[in-house]
Amino acid sequence: MDIAELRKEYTKEGLSREMLAPEPFSQFEAWFSQATKSGVLEPNAMSLATADASGAPSCRTVLLKLFDADGFVFFTNYTSRKAEEIAANARAALLFPWLALERQVQVTGTVEKIGTSESLRYFLSRPYGSQLGAWVSHQSSVISSRSLLLKKLDEMRRKFLEGRVPLPDFWGGYRVIPQAVEFWQGRPNRLHDRFLYTKDAAAPSGWKIERLAP
Repeated sequence: MDIAELRKEYTKEGLSREMLAPEPFSQFEAWFSQATKSGVLEPNAMSLATADASGAPSCRTVLLKLFDADGFVFFTNYTSRKAEEIAANARAALLFPWLALERQVQVTGTVEKIGTSESLRYFLSRPYGSQLGAWVSHQSSVISSRSLLLKKLDEMRRKFLEGRVPLPDFWGGYRVIPQAVEFWQGRPNRLHDRFLYTKDAAAPSGWKIERLAP
């Protein structure tokens, strides 16, 4: 297979300045709704890029579980690699690759932990198995076999057989607070439409919007 020959022409609708909301959260909500209704597989899946104190980057896919005017929230183990990198360097980037719609959204900003009450509210909404899973996995640590995970899962089932599964003190949410949000729409001949929102106190909406060259 010649990978260089793999290409697709983007022919869906374009994106103009007049079509954009004055701030990125309403624009994201509109695009997210369209991605959900169009049947995009896991529209809330997003690549999360972080870096350690030396600047060495890492990237993985996580799930968006809440977004509003304060930012974009995901949940994880506080001892995971991503959490350790956030503790050392509280900046991150997100990418939503809605390829079926020939669209991408990129978010860059700072990261902070959300409150315990917010984490608990989401944790209690998770399926029973997912609640147990949060207790089972010491995320990113080296393990010798999958059987160890299954054994730990059985232990947690017995331990929490009666009553609710409590929120682990090592698990919760992070909020990415955007400083910039880019909306990318594929166009023919690789002349894509790109619009960048950046925080600007002088702008009426608090956000400056600029078109970027593709």
